[in-house]
Amino acid sequence: MAKQKWKPGNMVYPLPAVMVTCRGKDGKDNILTVAWTGTVCTNPPMAYISVRPSRHSYPMIMETGEFAINLTTEELSFATDYCGVTSGRDVDKFKKCGLHKVEADEINVPLIEESPVNIECRVREVHEYGSHTMFVADVLCVHADEKYMNETGKFELENAGLLAYSHGTYYGLTKPQGTFGYSVKKEGKK
Repeated sequence: MAKQKWKPGNMVYPLPAVMVTCRGKDGKDNILTVAWTGTVCTNPPMAYISVRPSRHSYPMIMETGEFAINLTTEELSFATDYCGVTSGRDVDKFKKCGLHKVEADEINVPLIEESPVNIECRVREVHEYGSHTMFVADVLCVHADEKYMNETGKFELENAGLLAYSHGTYYGLTKPQGTFGYSVKKEGKK
């Protein structure tokens, strides 16, 4: 087996590409694209994002302790990239990307209406590590778009055309490979 040896780095891919929304104490809103995000705990429900201190959204989250994770889709790929490579200091990203604000229920932060899932978060812990600061947060509320509910009431997020990020490229997640536990499922059982 021939593999190249590289210097230490982050190669845990693919990652979810999400748009994080926040609101400063001055009432101004912003969107920040984040790939360094994920689940921390199921019970209590917790998630995290890692943000560079140089980002415009960083002081907003530090001051208010609130943010929302908005899942992205293939249809939102342009907005996802745009909100990651431009600064809210210079442009209203909601307006530029044609995204609509919906007020959250538990936090004072806008949600992105076009997102299939919005996760309201309140910061529990802040960990400063070199290039990024990790905001570990309690999940206070989740909003799921009803258009992904099937006739039996099951939420089918796989139909949203979710977006992932892998080593500089965005990918759609459209071809299922199996369901949880399929590798040990007994023949003839559903």
